[in-house]
Amino acid sequence: IFNQDGSADSQCGNGARCVAALVMDDLGKDEVTLETLAGPVSAKRADAGLVAVDMGPAKLDWQDIPLAMEENTAHLDLVVGNLSNPVAVSMGNPHVVFFVDDVDNVKLSQLGPTVETHALFPKHTNVEIVQVLDRSHVRMRVWERGVGITQACGTGACAVGVAAARRELTDRAVTVTLDGGDLHILWREDGHVVMTGPVAETFSGVLDRGLLT
Repeated sequence: IFNQDGSADSQCGNGARCVAALVMDDLGKDEVTLETLAGPVSAKRADAGLVAVDMGPAKLDWQDIPLAMEENTAHLDLVVGNLSNPVAVSMGNPHVVFFVDDVDNVKLSQLGPTVETHALFPKHTNVEIVQVLDRSHVRMRVWERGVGITQACGTGACAVGVAAARRELTDRAVTVTLDGGDLHILWREDGHVVMTGPVAETFSGVLDRGLLT
């Protein structure tokens, strides 16, 4: 998995879901396991043409995020602009989740890169801005590490589901509405996070092997 800036990433929820859908179609199967830099990811077909991916256990220890120093990951001592008191979660990649009253009032293009490269995050971090709509529904915007503002982030939605449940703002099953659509997140009692969402093929092509050297 490669980011827009050319850096490699260990995990991508939306990417895993899309790759799994293509592989299942090619193999004629309803379930598949993908190997990623963050470990194995299992996926299977769900109802209504959706694909469910077990993204593995959420990691909540400060060293697993990782943070530059020991902190309570449910309440980080971090203030950037009008953003404060976030939750840190690792889904095989680092995330920091801020809860706000209105996600559309946050200047994410300005604050996102400042949070991403903050000294607290030695490997930088993805940044999620979240508005809780009710116990089972949240609205999210995202600044992705090495990319910028995107329409959706699967691991980010997983991190948001975990963060909201940790703060007791939502139940462990929640719909996350992103600019690109909805993802359904379940933080199971065994710690694993299951992400369910749609897939759509937008184009196909052939990658020049020279680009891989």
